[in-house]
Amino acid sequence: MKNLLRKYGHVWTFGYAFIYLPWFFYLERTVTHGYAVMHVSLDDVIPFNEYFIVPYLLWFLYVAGTMLYFFFTSKQDYYRVCTFLFTGMTISLLICTFFPNGTDLRPVVDPEKNFCSWLVSILHKADTSTNVFPSIHAYNSLGIHFAIMNSRALKDKKLIRWGSFGLMIAICLSTMFLKQHSVVDVVGALILAYVMYPLVYGFNDAAERKAARQKALG
Repeated sequence: MKNLLRKYGHVWTFGYAFIYLPWFFYLERTVTHGYAVMHVSLDDVIPFNEYFIVPYLLWFLYVAGTMLYFFFTSKQDYYRVCTFLFTGMTISLLICTFFPNGTDLRPVVDPEKNFCSWLVSILHKADTSTNVFPSIHAYNSLGIHFAIMNSRALKDKKLIRWGSFGLMIAICLSTMFLKQHSVVDVVGALILAYVMYPLVYGFNDAAERKAARQKALG
């Protein structure tokens, strides 16, 4: 047991769920009216496409699968991705708490049209159209891709790296083509990720490069 705790002591990070989930569901219950509507003209140009439900739902596997991979293979990479994701998710909740927001983009979906339409109708029942800025779907997809790209173990895994890039782009697009998020929400996620990246990866990489140079010089 001691060896397991020593090896997987970072399991304590799972406790973040007990902060995020109650806070998120509280906002889902209480933000029901009087919120800022996130809607720009570009949203009206983007057509609804139910087939984007596929990458949208793959997000759950993409995020959870990658985090579990790092949990068991690299404590350093795992802590980095947790720092990136959890910090951004907390900032998102703070924004939604003090700046209640939502969208008015969702179309009426016929669940009998096809299987993907049925999945979208289920999604609409399970998820409200509030607390959308910035898009956690987009932000976490970026965070997971950054973690993969910065992993030494995956440095030469071109198929995984390019596959991650393609899935990350598809997920970000899916939030807009499913009308779950406004373009503004995705841009907000991009800006937040841009700010967080050097804080999580830039400084660490710089320190590692400095240590490598000092080691090479003896």
